[in-house]
Order: sequence, then C-alpha cells, then structure tokens
Amino acid sequence: MPAERVGMRQVREIIRLKSSGVATREIALCLFQRCAAQAARALSRFHLDNHSTKCYIPIMFAAEDSTRVFKTRWFTKAARKALVKDDELCEAIADVRKGQADDLGGGVFKKRLDKNRRRGIILMRGGKWWVYAYLFAKKDRENIDDDELAAFRDLAEVYAAKSAEDIAKELAAKALVEICDEPKA
Repeated sequence: MPAERVGMRQVREIIRLKSSGVATREIALCLFQRCAAQAARALSRFHLDNHSTKCYIPIMFAAEDSTRVFKTRWFTKAARKALVKDDELCEAIADVRKGQADDLGGGVFKKRLDKNRRRGIILMRGGKWWVYAYLFAKKDRENIDDDELAAFRDLAEVYAAKSAEDIAKELAAKALVEICDEPKA
C-alpha cells in the first residue's frame, strides 16, 4: 500500500514549526505518519548541523557505552500490533553494535526483527542514543525508498543534536519511550 502523500498545507506547517523553533516532535510525527519524502524536502531548507560520515563507524563502536535505546510513538504502536517485544529490540541493538545490520549510511540502520519477518529502521548518530523509528513487514515492501532514507538521515541528525534535556521532554510528552537503559557493570 503506497504511503499517504503530504499536501502543501502539511509541508507549510512543517516549515512553520521548524522556523518557529517548535521542531522535532511534530516534525517527526509528520515524517512517520505521512510521506517522508516531502517532509524531508521541507526540512532540507533548514541547515542542520552536518556531521561527517568519514568518522561515523568509529563513533558508532565507541558508542557501546551508550545503552539508552528509545522507540518513537509510531514505532511503539507498530511494534505492539506486530507483537515485537522490547527484549527483542534490545537484543537487536546489541547485534547492530556488532555490525550485524545493514548500515544505510548517515546514522540509519536496517535490522531484521521478528524471526526475519519484519525490518526495523534504527537511528543512531553522534554516539548518544539509539532510536527505533520505523517498522515494516518484509512481505509488504522490500526496502525503504531513497526519499525516505534521506528523511531518516535528516532525522538521525536531529536526534544527534538533542541534549539529554530534550530527550527528557520527549519522554515526558510520550513522543519517545525508553526500552533499554542497562548500566555498565
């Protein structure tokens, strides 16, 4: 089933939210509930901090101390419907750290879930935290589109720029749900 298209009204709303500083929660909801491609084009008008991908892989493996893992509200609903448990998501993050996932570049990873029946899109950039952003069934679609990938890369940069206070606000607003925060022994 093709994704619902974002109309110009929604694109203008994204631009208004971003320019007024309201930002990420509403924009992220639009990205995942609507067509990611048009939302990404709207976001691309605003300059986010650019991170070099040359140093990305060492940063990813240096992030092993960062065990905080979150899932978005959209992902929470999709995972509940697909019966994907939080324990499996935490184990999948451990696999991603070992390099057992598809690195799509720009802080975006694709990981097999639910006995290879589903794919999860995971965002991690800058070594701070991991965010499950999107879940899809392998039988419904083979992969994400290039436009969606660009949108996920932009969203990974947004999450990388967030402070712990920003994450705490999103947790309080229930835009994010924390699923793994294991202290290092």
